[in-house]
Amino acid sequence: MRTLTTSRLRLEPIVARDLDFLVELDGDAQVLRHILGRARTEAEARDFWTPQIPGPMWVGYVEDEPVGWWSLWPREGGAAELGYRLAGRWWRQGLAVEGARAVLAECFADPGLDVVRAETMVVNTGSRGVMRRLGMREVRIEVREWEDPLPGAELGEVISEITRQDWASTVS
Repeated sequence: MRTLTTSRLRLEPIVARDLDFLVELDGDAQVLRHILGRARTEAEARDFWTPQIPGPMWVGYVEDEPVGWWSLWPREGGAAELGYRLAGRWWRQGLAVEGARAVLAECFADPGLDVVRAETMVVNTGSRGVMRRLGMREVRIEVREWEDPLPGAELGEVISEITRQDWASTVS
């Protein structure tokens, strides 16, 4: 993995020094409202993130301030799963899309990657908007059983995807 740059972001491969930022980000209940429905405690966040570093993730910086992370986790059969999370003060500025485009461009350079998927709750209109702006298509909704469901869980999870061919047509 290499550092990626956009007009406003510098995306650096995640390293151990990024752990404090990940803990801070996961400590914001609004950031995790569609994931856990609450903030993670510092101990929970450290336990969650420590084994994932290093991993197929980038931390994005505006100048020298970390603003969020982007990931592309490999899955079977030439697929990967896109993830992203931004600190609340950086929402609605186009940074989620900008960073995800850089990550998709980097990863679709791998000829073994055929499709990228992402999912979010139906009620997460912000994340669904990011996926649409990336050119992803909503391919299905899955209603899942949860032990302690979040508000809106009864409406399901939207699964979106973009294929290599679709990506190529959006960037040409």
